Amino acid sequence: MNLDIYNNLKRGVESTYINLNPIQRGGVLTAEARKAVLEFADGYSVCDYCFESRVDLVQKPPVRNLSADIAEFLNMDDIRFTAGCRHAKWAAMHMVTEPGDTIVLDSLAHYTSYLAAEANQLKVVEVPHSGYPEFTIDPQKYAEKFEEVERKTGSLPALALLTHVDYRYGNVADAAAVGKICKEYGVPFLLNTAYSSGIMPIDGKKLGVDFLCASGHKSWAASAPMGILATTFEWSQQVFEKSTIRGDWSGRGFTKKEVALFGCSPVFGAPVMSLMASFPAVVKRVKHWDEEVENARYLVTQLERIEGFHQMGVKPTEHTLVTFETLPFYEVSATTKRRGYFLYHELKKRKITGVHPGMSKNFKLNTYGLSRKQIEYVADAFIDIAREHGIPVEDSV
Repeated sequence: MNLDIYNNLKRGVESTYINLNPIQRGGVLTAEARKAVLEFADGYSVCDYCFESRVDLVQKPPVRNLSADIAEFLNMDDIRFTAGCRHAKWAAMHMVTEPGDTIVLDSLAHYTSYLAAEANQLKVVEVPHSGYPEFTIDPQKYAEKFEEVERKTGSLPALALLTHVDYRYGNVADAAAVGKICKEYGVPFLLNTAYSSGIMPIDGKKLGVDFLCASGHKSWAASAPMGILATTFEWSQQVFEKSTIRGDWSGRGFTKKEVALFGCSPVFGAPVMSLMASFPAVVKRVKHWDEEVENARYLVTQLERIEGFHQMGVKPTEHTLVTFETLPFYEVSATTKRRGYFLYHELKKRKITGVHPGMSKNFKLNTYGLSRKQIEYVADAFIDIAREHGIPVEDSV
């Protein structure tokens, strides 16, 4: 056993680098959050003043207030903190479905949506997307799938899940339309906002949502793992049902503990405190979402000057997570010693990171939170790489 390998741990990404990683841009900590992480880094540090056997009810630090404020921010009635968005999805499914039930979900859903269903012994029926190059989800297809499930099983689906912004193309789905359809059919509606709430305005009730799951580390400037499960008064008691189990010999019970959260989810240290410290900035930043989208569109315009570069997904993009098809880079990769890794190294030389190593045929990136000056630098870097490898670039207008 070589314990030396665990000494002097470094991330390997310099603070001076521009990070385009799609799963990290919305999770970049604020200065206040960085201070809070150091202050509350020791274990379950939030438990110092836990008097009610529930950490989400702690008032010092103001975890209880944070819960109420986030519920108001999302326009939902009740929220709990979870071990990531995936835990929130699992918990909602676990408390409102039965093994063997069928759920309907979009075919662009994150893999954890499928695994959450599998862990709950559910069957999944997919709403197909439109295919290349836009990959859109038609809300009306949900109604068609509801009726298909009812014909085959004799019952409507136990739950419908929609990925608000998909992780592959950054398409913003029409959640309000799906919510309306769910209400018409009486199917509970779970919205995955891992790439939307925390960076763009979200109104759960306006969207017709019964359950909303969020990712603190993807979009709320929080440390991982940090998730949020929000619901309405109609569902709150069922989803956050309290324990009734009793030890047959000891008689022990845990009547304040909520089953789906295992009493207290494992986030009550650095994760929840980073979320808390960043929350004031998050409330403010969602008001500038239009500016963030304009920055992403600017980058798309610049990169599409490179011959053979095309943005995939809905155009113009409605999100800062963008995927590009880049066949010329793929052709270049076949002629270099680094093969598909050439792009990663070319960008790293220019102090840009976050594009997945080995990707050159297509790749995705996220511009959220970057300044226009930084985005211009990124655009110039890609254009410079293209020209160095003999790929034509249109003159700027």
